[in-house]
Amino acid sequence: MKLLFIALIVLLTSAEPSKDATFKPIVVLELFTSQGCSSCPPADDLLNNIKKNYDQSEVVALSYHVDYWNYIGWKDPFSKAEFSDKQRRYGKKFNNSTIYTPQMVVNGKEHFVGSNEGILKSKIKSYLGKKAENSISISNVKKSDTSISFDYHVEGDISNKKLLIALTIDERTTSISRGENKNRSLKNSNIVVEQMEINLNSKTGKTTVTIPQLVKSSDNLSLITIIETFDFDIVGGSQLNL
Repeated sequence: MKLLFIALIVLLTSAEPSKDATFKPIVVLELFTSQGCSSCPPADDLLNNIKKNYDQSEVVALSYHVDYWNYIGWKDPFSKAEFSDKQRRYGKKFNNSTIYTPQMVVNGKEHFVGSNEGILKSKIKSYLGKKAENSISISNVKKSDTSISFDYHVEGDISNKKLLIALTIDERTTSISRGENKNRSLKNSNIVVEQMEINLNSKTGKTTVTIPQLVKSSDNLSLITIIETFDFDIVGGSQLNL
């Protein structure tokens, strides 16, 4: 009987978490910005301050540079059409007829003007009080000059969810010679330079992300992993400084 009881305890403790399992809160901030937008620098500075003053295991900051301001005269070197498309998908989700910069999106669930410090800190506090649906851990990270490979393990229910992987540059200062921010030096942080998505059919896996040519050997990089629903709600995530 004693052996049976011990076996039962082992079975229960090793069982998969239920669909109602919860994990440590995570707040993911996605700032849509552009070096060609005169109202964006205050939002860029705010995101940088948040990054420095909050625990990065709890608050993950991402800066997505859109490309629709490039026509004004300055082509943002970090801008990508896919980031503009990502913002348009949020616009559709939020029933917005237009998209704008600077826009801050929190956990894929709500948005506001990205330079509004009061609202941002209030939202961070609120979301830090809510448990996450998933957690993710990264291991066996191998970095070369052109790519980063790693293993991942997700905890919690993965039904109808996907893994978003983002590679970010910690910080870069750019001298702007044209456009609305002409003759300014702009500091951007946690700049997304590469991203990819994986549908979660399994809780474990291996993958590789490409390091784009614009990354310099002196850049500090971070690997961001995010669990999100097909409706773009963010329900888990992590950040690993490389």
